Amino acid sequence: MRLTPNGGRDAIDGWETGADGERYLKARVSDPPDKGKANKALVALIAKAAGVAKSAVSLVSGDTQRKKILRIDGDPEDIVSRLERAGAH
Repeated sequence: MRLTPNGGRDAIDGWETGADGERYLKARVSDPPDKGKANKALVALIAKAAGVAKSAVSLVSGDTQRKKILRIDGDPEDIVSRLERAGAH
């Protein structure tokens, strides 16, 4: 996951392949990266897009970095499908 804080709106911007060959889901939130506000907004955005409760989404790593790893509890196939659709413009 690659997050852009202060992005003007909350949205999933699709997929990106990094220089390391890994695919990242890109997201932006309107909240600033201040006291975890952007991370909380990201969790809410991903929970909504994945169709799960906010409590089912947790930040595993990347608290202060743009690249984050999230854990999403639920049916993996359903979650991936929903995130794919949310990231397709």
